[in-house]
Amino acid sequence: MLVNHKDEITCQLRNIVAQNNGGVKIEDAEKLRGNVVDQLVQNAVLNPSAEIKGFSRHILKSVALELGVVSSSIQGLYDARGRGEVKGFTVPALNIRGMPYELCRAIFRTAIKSNAGAFIFELAKSEMSYTAQKPHELSAVVLAAAIKEGYTGAVFIQGDHFQVNAKNFIDDAGKEIAALKDLIRSSIAGGFYNIDIDTSTLVDLSKSAVVEQQRANFEVGAELTQYIRELEPEGVTISVGGEIGEVGKENSNEQELKAYLDNFNELLAKTRATTISKISIQTGTSHGGIPLPDGTVADVNLDFGALENLSRISRESYGLAGAVQHGASTLPQNLFHKFPQLETAEIHLATDFQNMIYESELFPADFKKEIYAHLREKFASEKKSEQTDEQFIYKTRKKGFGEFKSKFWNMSDEIREGIGEELESKMDFLFNKLAVQNTKDCVRKTVELVPVQPNMEAEISACQ
Repeated sequence: MLVNHKDEITCQLRNIVAQNNGGVKIEDAEKLRGNVVDQLVQNAVLNPSAEIKGFSRHILKSVALELGVVSSSIQGLYDARGRGEVKGFTVPALNIRGMPYELCRAIFRTAIKSNAGAFIFELAKSEMSYTAQKPHELSAVVLAAAIKEGYTGAVFIQGDHFQVNAKNFIDDAGKEIAALKDLIRSSIAGGFYNIDIDTSTLVDLSKSAVVEQQRANFEVGAELTQYIRELEPEGVTISVGGEIGEVGKENSNEQELKAYLDNFNELLAKTRATTISKISIQTGTSHGGIPLPDGTVADVNLDFGALENLSRISRESYGLAGAVQHGASTLPQNLFHKFPQLETAEIHLATDFQNMIYESELFPADFKKEIYAHLREKFASEKKSEQTDEQFIYKTRKKGFGEFKSKFWNMSDEIREGIGEELESKMDFLFNKLAVQNTKDCVRKTVELVPVQPNMEAEISACQ
């Protein structure tokens, strides 16, 4: 239920959460985890008032800290992996596009059941736009889900594919980099202490020398990494990822890895800034998969040899956690066990959760019909001449989450919770195959919890 004044929220919190000099004290955690947190998160996302929305987010983030839920950097765990002290699992980085509260709750339920701690919530730069979610909002939703399910400890929230647009960079490099720095600044302020910088779009394969192919990639990447270091909250070393091959393009190789990392580290050493913790490579996948004319997804010939080799080199020669696999959620289920076997550091998963939501038998048929009709009309110019309607809808329906944001949030409890249970079954599968069960203690030993107090004015300002 949306409220008209923040005093209504204060009234709802009476004898449950006490406010004191900008902080909070939990008086009844059980009641808090009932309808109270649900109402807080709805107002944090949907309330038309910036003041109420920001106030709700501030309360959620303050309550999370009081309960021991801390937005954190995974840097310590990845440093330990680079030293060879931990191994044998692949960290799932889960993109939170649609039904974010239900999806996050499903993830936390699986984590609690399996004693997992090594998993990441993330949102890409492009997803922030088409799902109508910004960093301050997503972090509030993630932390609300942790509160709801009773999860405690480090929570990793990541900015995925903070990507340089190559065309815009050519037209006006200064403007493009400034825009990305603005995004970085707002994301860190919003509690994103893990950021993947994607300057791989600047790789120029037309050049003969590998170093020259990668030059703009490592130069801009080093500049943005240094900028991140300047904005880190006290006591926090943000985990930064680099990327050497744009997803969907040519597969990565050893020469590219070394050309990027050697020169990137040389540039960064001049500033004494901490280097990246992982490296994203291209192994044959594409974001969302390649839809066939009937709307199904084409099989992928994934280069596991490159993934294993580049992971090993990045650990042994550069002290990184290893290589990162993108565009993997639509891969066949019988492949997921291979990622931890090959010591893949991290795997990014997004589209399959979206597909599960839209294709659930619980999803209202009339609502789906309304979404698809809207997408066909509004985004008709994006439909390629060779695409079937099924291919167009498959590629475009991710935008429905932003276009119909309120309607998704306002579906019945029965539908939302039912789809949440279906998503949980997928999380059970992924956490098992990626071998992240019982990683909670490993995270506890390697990741320092650094509570960063939320700022009420900043939360409200981010809503305006």
